[in-house]
Amino acid sequence: MLIRFEVSNFRSIREPVELSMIAIDSARKEAREVPNLGESLLHVAAILGANASGKSNIIAALTWLRSAVQDSLLLWDDGIPTEPFAFAGGIEHPSMFTVECVIHGIRFEYVIELDRRSVAYEGLFHYPERKRRRVFEREGDDLKLQRGLGNLSGTRELLTSRALALSVARRFDEPLVSDFAAELLRIQTLGLPAHGRRAVATNEQMLTTSLFEPESGFHDTLFSLGEMFGFDPSDRAQGLALLRLADLGIDGVVVADDPDGPARRGRTQRLQLTHRTATGSIPLDFSAESSGTRTWFRMIGPLLMALKEGSVLLFDELDASLHPTLSQQVISLFQDRATNPRDAQLVFTTHDTSLLNHLNRDEVWLTEKSDDGATRLGALAEFAGERVRTSVNLERAYLHGRFGALPDPDRTELLRAMGLIA
Repeated sequence: MLIRFEVSNFRSIREPVELSMIAIDSARKEAREVPNLGESLLHVAAILGANASGKSNIIAALTWLRSAVQDSLLLWDDGIPTEPFAFAGGIEHPSMFTVECVIHGIRFEYVIELDRRSVAYEGLFHYPERKRRRVFEREGDDLKLQRGLGNLSGTRELLTSRALALSVARRFDEPLVSDFAAELLRIQTLGLPAHGRRAVATNEQMLTTSLFEPESGFHDTLFSLGEMFGFDPSDRAQGLALLRLADLGIDGVVVADDPDGPARRGRTQRLQLTHRTATGSIPLDFSAESSGTRTWFRMIGPLLMALKEGSVLLFDELDASLHPTLSQQVISLFQDRATNPRDAQLVFTTHDTSLLNHLNRDEVWLTEKSDDGATRLGALAEFAGERVRTSVNLERAYLHGRFGALPDPDRTELLRAMGLIA
């Protein structure tokens, strides 16, 4: 489970900002107690704020770190694709990322500091019996390993000034490293545009999570792949149940042969959703479905994968093209232990203030843009240094501007351009 994530000098984020999954109201049934941590963790975090305040960049930063661990060894030979703060000399300073999580009851901490030229610092630590111990630590090209981890000795030979040590070391047979790296690589992201060689998910994940373009004609999904990538008939049954939960009149999913479509692996396919009508079930091509239906369908694979693996799902603009009722259902799937027994976590951005009625005060984070264009992130539960009472109507208080993080448009320039004022 994710404990916290901190980032600085990334896109609109200049000074360090931290997103924490540690529960303030730990007695709530939705919070998961972690004995060795001494804290309880949350399964949901929502980020609200005005347009261009940097909400998406919180999601993008953790996504960037995940992709860095996956790609640095193979793709960073010509430079590190950092995205530093564009103003105030941000490009001249390193970017920093810190992530902490719990794996098999043990707390792990991973820190990197880098710029476009090289990795300046990197460290992976764990806390057996709550005591901090180094797994590995590097300053520049100098790499130090915990004693007894001889399996990682080959890391030094493959390490370069631009490759992350974690990207190298995860390829060796050492559970302390491979388990942590796997935790990061299981993170899925929806709602952000793809960057670089890969989309956010790996090719294998893209096949299993319905992340495809309808126009491509290629429709490998959890409904057609069988057990190839870990989905079984019960997963497909759950996927259908989620489709029907949306009350879209959908009766089933058909992956039909399409002799006129583009060939792939010796076959052609067409994805269709069947709809209940007075005269029976009628198939409709996926491309003809509404944007809301297509969005909901694409979410099903990632949702089921996260719940099945107990992993983190990042979602930028959860409410986009979805009715608030469906957004609420997604949140409840992660909050309810019956549907989330493996402690999957959902971190999402949204403009839909009605979702505040379904969130606790410690599940809400707010972004604002400072005068210099930098993003600030704050916990609603401790807004302005004072704890928000659990009895507060969060949506009403937010819309009344009590917590800030609202757009404050100035129409003067627009009215002047329209010739309505001098």
